[in-house]
Amino acid sequence: MNYTTRSHVVRYAETDQMQFVHHSNYLKYFEMARLEWLSSLGISYAAMEKNGILMPVVSAELNFKKPLFFGDELSVRVGLKKPPMATLEFNYQILNQSDEEICTGGTVLAFLSAEKNRPMRCPKFLLDKFN
Repeated sequence: MNYTTRSHVVRYAETDQMQFVHHSNYLKYFEMARLEWLSSLGISYAAMEKNGILMPVVSAELNFKKPLFFGDELSVRVGLKKPPMATLEFNYQILNQSDEEICTGGTVLAFLSAEKNRPMRCPKFLLDKFN
């Protein structure tokens, strides 16, 4: 199961002195893609947190291919690496307006009970959405 975000235009504030998008922003693009995809499936982070389900990022990997610049358009392809268990493992591919690969990467999010502050299994409603 995969999803491609709507187009996003690089803002000046996202660039560094070299006029490249600063590397820290790529994790924000990953998060934006995750949230947009989950929202398209009818899944709300805010509602999950309100119900005591937290999903902290426990691992992140980025591989840069080409830079993005102010004014460039980007989209993010996001997918699940495997069915969720106690973690959700996402992979990402960032593309520019010419459909060139800019960055690839992955994140691992753990399911955490806010009440117990302990790991938990993927909630059934999420499993149902991803199956």
